[in-house]
Amino acid sequence: MVSLLPGPVRAGGVDLKNHLILAAGVLGTTGASLQRVLSLGAGGVVTKSIGPFPNEGHAGPCLVVMEGGILNAMGLPNPSSDFVDELVPLQGEPVVVSVYGGSPEEFATVAGWFAGKARGVELNLSCPHAAGYGAALGADPRLVEACTRAVADLGIPVWVKLTPNVTDITACGIAAERGGARALVAINTVKAMRISTGMRRPVLGNRFGGLSGRSIFPIAVRCVYELYEACSIPIIGCGGVSSAGDVIEMMMAGATAVQIGSAVHSDLRVFERIAGELYSPDGEPSAELVGCAHV
Repeated sequence: MVSLLPGPVRAGGVDLKNHLILAAGVLGTTGASLQRVLSLGAGGVVTKSIGPFPNEGHAGPCLVVMEGGILNAMGLPNPSSDFVDELVPLQGEPVVVSVYGGSPEEFATVAGWFAGKARGVELNLSCPHAAGYGAALGADPRLVEACTRAVADLGIPVWVKLTPNVTDITACGIAAERGGARALVAINTVKAMRISTGMRRPVLGNRFGGLSGRSIFPIAVRCVYELYEACSIPIIGCGGVSSAGDVIEMMMAGATAVQIGSAVHSDLRVFERIAGELYSPDGEPSAELVGCAHV
């Protein structure tokens, strides 16, 4: 298997310890859990999405583990501005805060709480199961550009997490780049649902949710590949990554770094495991691999 030369990584204005980042929404609810993931080999971490008001999220069931993936409809639960204190012990660490809002102004307000307290912010313009938030804005390139610009004006490195639930993801990627994004994150979960045939009703309390895990990896690779050809800023691959081979494939499609989410559910040491297979003293520089599959 192709291996990488180890060393520090810079992606979208943020210095990372390696190419592997904890994705938003997984173990990112407290400073202690973020610190634990960093100690277990993650090169950077992204928090749970933080919004303008405290939110309890959707009624359960909120998460269903299936063969090949996880279906969830958490509904963006978060403590809002109270989360700022969780980052105090993490000063100097590669922490990116995921933020959401219902308008460009709300995005800017929430992101402003973390200016100087995190290395960057990731705009959640892609959650498929929160009315008025996430993909409700992120499917419209005009709103993607406006939300990105409102936060970029604060001078914070801005990553924009894109939804795959659109006809053309590159239109939203180009809009984010035009608004001042430093990196694109592709992808968030794929809108999906299951029905309990025994109960004769949807499995999730919210009826619809987002599918993550191995099942969506080919969709994520396709989106990264398309964005690499349409945009000039770095792309961070996300969606079903669970092995070193997956990381290499994402990078060949165009990813500068890779986020890992669902794989943490079954293997908390996934970052150590992948790094052990991914890096070698005689590995290739990552710059020679990123986008090499484009012919």
